[in-house]
Order: sequence, then structure tokens, then C-alpha cells
Amino acid sequence: MPDLDDPDDPGDDLEPDDDFDEDDEPRVRPIEYEGERLQKVMARAGLGSRRVSEDLIAEGRVKVNGEVAELGRRVDTANDRVEVDGALIGVAPGLVYYLLNKPTGVVTTADDPQGRPTVVDLVPAEPRVFPVGRLDFDTEGLLLLTNDGELTHRLTHPSFGVDKEYIAHVEGRPGRAAIRQLREGVELDDGITAPAQATQVAPGVVRLVIHEGRNRQVRRMCEAVGHPVQRLVRTRIGPLTDRKLKPRAWRELTTEEVRALERASSPGSTDPKGPAPSRADRRAGASSPADEASPPDGADR
Repeated sequence: MPDLDDPDDPGDDLEPDDDFDEDDEPRVRPIEYEGERLQKVMARAGLGSRRVSEDLIAEGRVKVNGEVAELGRRVDTANDRVEVDGALIGVAPGLVYYLLNKPTGVVTTADDPQGRPTVVDLVPAEPRVFPVGRLDFDTEGLLLLTNDGELTHRLTHPSFGVDKEYIAHVEGRPGRAAIRQLREGVELDDGITAPAQATQVAPGVVRLVIHEGRNRQVRRMCEAVGHPVQRLVRTRIGPLTDRKLKPRAWRELTTEEVRALERASSPGSTDPKGPAPSRADRRAGASSPADEASPPDGADR
């Protein structure tokens, strides 16, 4: 056995590893994610070709679960949250978005115990969709139905401030004081309303834009200022409008309309149409193929 103190011991002649550096940090393997490649998922969601999606990722404009994504990232479309420029994007497979022009006499629910016709009866049965907010039995106009639960939450929660526009045919002719009261806030039994945009567009016809979703809010506001509603039509949901859509008719949203809704319902957005599309967004559009709990029945949201 060699003497450990013996200078002739060949073990003392061993040279240290030339590549070793005490300051070197231990190498950490990158996290390996399961699922589909992010650019493929983005392209399928309508954000543009895979090349455009790769450009968005490379520019640091895409986050997954709050972290800036890198090229090669994989995502679980059922659980991961994907954002582009701060807007949460629906990437789960099978998401659909229908715009319906609801007529009077139809209930805004998936099922009615009284057997009345529902808005779900007016759109395809599969995949199953749910109304985003509600229009009461006698209210007409635009209603969104989808199976995208996250977008539903953001469009109906008042903290996201997505505007809804209504045309109200009212009794009498509101004066300046009534219009000013609608703009500044109306005292209701559940508290004062948030300021609204209010304009008399014709004698007895008021255009109202609100972002709250209280039960029968527009009707109660108009009644509170002395002009009960005779007919109420919702004409816009955030950036969505369609004057050509006939009562009882529906259509699927375009990719651009879905993106606009996502931008409009993103935190910090003050424009009902969302931020203007960037150059990469325009390129994406050019390359693209052209339950949470429901509010009480009767809520105009």
C-alpha cells in the first residue's frame, strides 16, 4: 500500500482537470415540456402560419403560464395558459364561437324548466356551447355563445370592462337632465350604476353603452330616469357588431373577431376593439385561412 505522505507516490503527480473551474456553475438540464409545439398550437388557433408564430415567440411576445416562451416550447393545450401581447388566447382544441341575433320570446339559458325555447336551440347542438351573459326574455340583439370558459369569464366580469351597446326605445322623450343622469350614474336598489355613455339618437330612442352586468340593468336605468323601455336591442359586444345578421340567425366568428375579443378583454385594455394590431399581427392575419356560473335569469349583460 503506498504511503500517502510519500512524495514519490504516483498519486501526487496527478494533474487537476484542465477544464475544471471552481467558478463554473453546475449545468442544469432545460425543462422538457410535454405536449404540442407552441408554434403549431398558435397556428391552429388562427394566429398565423407557423413561421409567423415563430416570429412572435422569438420577439418575446408570447407567454406560457406567465413566463416568456422560447422557440421549441411545448404546451398542454388543456391546462397551459398562452398569452400573446398580454391577451389570453384560447388554444384548447374544439373551441367554437357563435354570434346569434336573439329574438324576443327566447330564453338565454341552456335549458328551461318551463319548456320555453332557448338560445341554445338556435345553434348547433355539438359541440355544446353556453351563452356569454344574458339577454332577458323580451330583449333582442347580439349574443355570443361559446365553449371557451376563460373568455366567457373575462367578457362577463365587470373588472375587465368590456362594453355592451344597447338601443332603447323608451316612453316619452328624455331631456338633457335624464341623459346626464344616465351618463353620471343612476341610483338603483342595488347601488348607483357606473357612468355610461348615453345619447338620444332620435326622439324616444336612446343609445346606451355599459360595462356592468346587473340584472335588467338598462331597463331599470331608463325607468329610474322616468322613461321605461318599450323595446331593447343589444347592438354591440366589445368589438362585435353585425347589422346584417337577421333575428334568429347565427354565424361563427372569424379568427380576427376572436382575436379582437381576446384583446378587448385583456387586463388594461381601454379600447372596446382592443389594441391596434401590430405588423406581425397583420402578417398573421394575411397568412391565416380566411360554466362558469351564469348570472340570474333576465340579466342584460
